[in-house]
Amino acid sequence: MHGQIDKYTCKLISEGSAQAGQIAFAAQDDVIISDGEPFLTSLSESVLSRLNFLALVIAAPSLPFADFLVQRSAAHEQKIVPRDTETRTFLHDIPIIRKGEFRSCPAEKIATLLGTRKGIVVEGLGIIAAGALTVEQAYINWSSVFHATYIKYLEDLLEDGFMLPGEEAAFKYFRRGLLNPLSSAGLEFCQGPFAEKNAILEEMARIGRYTVQRGLVDSFFGNISYSSGNLIYISQTASSLDELAGCIDPVPFENSSTVGITASSELVAHRAIFETTGCRAILHGHPRFAVVMSMICDEKESCHVTDCWRDCSKVRFLGNTPVVAGEIGAGGIARNVPPVIGRTGSAIVYGHGVFSIGMADFREAFQGLVDVENWCRGEYFRRFDERYQKSL
Repeated sequence: MHGQIDKYTCKLISEGSAQAGQIAFAAQDDVIISDGEPFLTSLSESVLSRLNFLALVIAAPSLPFADFLVQRSAAHEQKIVPRDTETRTFLHDIPIIRKGEFRSCPAEKIATLLGTRKGIVVEGLGIIAAGALTVEQAYINWSSVFHATYIKYLEDLLEDGFMLPGEEAAFKYFRRGLLNPLSSAGLEFCQGPFAEKNAILEEMARIGRYTVQRGLVDSFFGNISYSSGNLIYISQTASSLDELAGCIDPVPFENSSTVGITASSELVAHRAIFETTGCRAILHGHPRFAVVMSMICDEKESCHVTDCWRDCSKVRFLGNTPVVAGEIGAGGIARNVPPVIGRTGSAIVYGHGVFSIGMADFREAFQGLVDVENWCRGEYFRRFDERYQKSL
């Protein structure tokens, strides 16, 4: 258990999502095992003792976006409701505790909220998340809340501008000091097509690590696949892209086997993309600016569609990249992405992320993911600057 706590503490720091020195984990063994910043550790033990879960993590995010969302919300609001796919599918909404509400029996209040949700935001303290069965689940749920609040804040900021003291300075530092340029420079890609199983597995594991290291996906989001002969090699559902060894399934193309039962929930979409485009490699990530920009539609005031993520029938474009709606799994993504992705090699799904293809190997697919996110990042700041200048 100590090894798991150390592992996921290091991941939160290396990914740049949590502040070093402001992280604590607690886990149930024969007794509660914990480690981290003393106050947070004590609180995590107290909360976990009130829950029927195995693990808990409390950590201060590296960015103040979650706190800003709480402060920007109306005083009566008790939750944040991001529009991205991960929130809609896994989190539903994110309960909040304001500073003034935290003083009275904090452990009891936190435990009550975590009994119905996977993670919460406590203003001035950080994000708290629980794992029912493993320390990894607590880490995943914490990262899901961080991802959702990051996207929600950027979306709200573009819509409403600065509303709080200190917000502009924090955003400028984020933009100028924390956002590293995205590129594939310095990365090694093997030239395809690949036929040998080991070569395919090794390259998929390598590209998965690259995708996480370059910030194009959090480790447990996204998926990757390669088509060879009558097999589709695809990452397993809930697998971490930076830890794919032993987590890639070879699935018969014609779906004649139950092997695919542990494969990514996007298997049907991947199969349809292979069939439609003739590509060999598919990479699906959740780069944050692409997710934000996919949910910004200039026609929303005149459109009568309510559930845009599911029911929008239009193909919009961000630059040259098509944007489509669709449910995950065997839903609309499997229908809507294959017809459009062949045009440029990439497609964005509303609130969900980017699919990118390579005709022989992953170099083209990875570069496509980088290019789409760079374009979306540039467009976000172009729109933001245009709005900000108009408000002066």
